[in-house]
Amino acid sequence: MSQKIAQLNKKVPAFKASATGDKIIKLSDFAGKNLLLYFYPKDSTPGCTTEGQNFRDLYKKFLKKNTAILGVSRDSIRKHENFKAKHEFPFDLLSDETEQLCQLFNVIKLKKLYGKEYMGIERSSFLIDEKGVLRQEWRKVKVKGHAEEVLQAIS
Repeated sequence: MSQKIAQLNKKVPAFKASATGDKIIKLSDFAGKNLLLYFYPKDSTPGCTTEGQNFRDLYKKFLKKNTAILGVSRDSIRKHENFKAKHEFPFDLLSDETEQLCQLFNVIKLKKLYGKEYMGIERSSFLIDEKGVLRQEWRKVKVKGHAEEVLQAIS
C-alpha cells in the first residue's frame, strides 16, 4: 500500500481528525482560508507549551491574514482539552493517535532522548493555502521565533 504524503505546491490529500470541542475537523472545512497545521511532540511539555502560547499570542494577526491554526499531536482528546483550556488556546487541537496525519505529512522520525532512540513527532509546521495546496513547510522547528516567522511567510 503506498502511503500518500503531502507535497509542496500540490493539493493536500483530504483528511479528517478528531478535535477539541468534540468536533471532527476536515481539510475541506477550511476552503477559502489558509490553514497552518503545526505538529508538536506532546501536550504540557515546555517547548510544546511555549509554541502553542506563541501561536495563541499572534492568533488575531493570523486571523487578519485569513489563516486558521490547528495544533496536532498524538495525545488524546482528553489531554488536548486540558492543555487547550489551561493555556487558553483560541484554536483547536487535533488528536492523531493513529498517526494518520503524522504519516500524511511525514513527521514521525527517529529521535533520541537520554541515549534512548524512539519514533516520535518531529516539530514541524505546514501552511496550506485557501485552495488546499501545501505552500510552505518548516521541519525540525526551533520554537523561539517560529510563530513570527510563519506569520511573516503568509502573503
